[in-house]
Amino acid sequence: MALIKHAAVQLALLSALAPAAQASSHREAPFITRQPKVDGTDFYMFRSYEPGREQFVTLIANYVPLQDAYGGPNFFTMDQDALYEIHIDNNGDAREDITFQFRFTNTFKNSSFTVGGKQVPIPLIINGGAINDVNPPGLNVRETYTVDVVRGERRGVRQSVRMAANGASVFDKPIDNVGNKSIPDYAGYAGKHVYTVNIPGCAVPARMFVGQRKDPFVVNLAETFDLINIKAPAVEFLATAEKNARDDLDDKNVTSIEMEVAASCLTAGGEPVIGGWTTASLRQGRLLNPNGGSKEGGAWTQVSRLGMPLVNEVVIGLKDKDRFNHSKPVNDGQFADYVTNPTLPALVEVLFGSAGAKAPTNFPRNDLVTAFLTGVPGLNQPAHVKASEMLRLNTAIAPVAKGAQKRLGVIDGDNAGFPNGRRPGDDVVDIALRVVMGKLCTLNIGCAPSDAPAGAIRFTDGAYLDDSFFSAGFPYLKAPISGSPQQ
Repeated sequence: MALIKHAAVQLALLSALAPAAQASSHREAPFITRQPKVDGTDFYMFRSYEPGREQFVTLIANYVPLQDAYGGPNFFTMDQDALYEIHIDNNGDAREDITFQFRFTNTFKNSSFTVGGKQVPIPLIINGGAINDVNPPGLNVRETYTVDVVRGERRGVRQSVRMAANGASVFDKPIDNVGNKSIPDYAGYAGKHVYTVNIPGCAVPARMFVGQRKDPFVVNLAETFDLINIKAPAVEFLATAEKNARDDLDDKNVTSIEMEVAASCLTAGGEPVIGGWTTASLRQGRLLNPNGGSKEGGAWTQVSRLGMPLVNEVVIGLKDKDRFNHSKPVNDGQFADYVTNPTLPALVEVLFGSAGAKAPTNFPRNDLVTAFLTGVPGLNQPAHVKASEMLRLNTAIAPVAKGAQKRLGVIDGDNAGFPNGRRPGDDVVDIALRVVMGKLCTLNIGCAPSDAPAGAIRFTDGAYLDDSFFSAGFPYLKAPISGSPQQ
């Protein structure tokens, strides 16, 4: 009987998540579903755990969700008319102090074949030549990007990030993994696009990579949306609960913007805690060209925002999801009620309170304020913090080597993991499910154990994740799935 009750608890929580979630931040708000190229899916920020790189911080901003590996003929280039940014707040005031800006350009080479004595442009982005190096002859479209750093307000003075080897300011992005025939050694080809770069104002060279990767997020989506059609519901008494369900992103790729920057170049004033988030912006005006394309103009308008995972999905109300994507952390007071008085635990209790899924009773929910808005005191809360939503990392906490990391991070005693930053192997879905139902209360963080009757239940979506899913070094995320695995 207890097993049935806890199965009901698990299904209730998944049911409550279903209307809002589309993975960590894949298609999370109505407007962004119309703009997939600027849809930020996940943001990671962690002390590098590659041996010898422990004094660096890795920043990863993923965009363009749900990429099918076979998605030709144009595959998944970035938006030339967009501005992609990674922001760092290093004094706790909820305003960016360092911003890295990425702009992309596609150049058509107009490769042609001679057909019946005429030069005719080919219709594909590859032309049959070798694809094994930077800007190879086999590519018909060259995708490049530039990177600027801005200190202070994000629309301030820009300075170019340049290659350490030759001072160049234009970088090549590898083509997506179209297939093994076109690109027999994709890992080797993509690896040639990892750049050592000089950042103005930083004496230590950084590393950078932009390109397609296997989507690192895992979540059980389809069965959840199909009226909770889970064949083996995950409950706390089953030893295999956390591995019972499938990962519906297992066959999807994503586009990653990655930087590895010396921690000393991101911190300031003796404060070891930094906050980070990623945004994408478009021009206010768009005029469609009847002959193809468009003309963009006007001020930049932010359309995507992502710091902590799952916030816009399961915390922000439906009517405000677009507003949240357009907002800045300094203005997050307008969303405070969603954190202090969250609807998700209340919904779970309404549906299955009789089965033991009692919502926490502490209002305001100071435990969630700590997790989402300020950081945890003594762990990753800045000395002078303004409550605002962003990912926070204490750069003074040493990284944990691959193989020794705990997938549940801080709530399992691994202070180098989420919510102290976020590593690729942190299972943020399971962590978030437990925290929203009061796990922090059981640890006396922002509330007491008596405030959370269901705080000890080991909620899980059954899609398993740990650091074995990722590489031991930069760029950490695994090579993308091949669109055509057979040669």
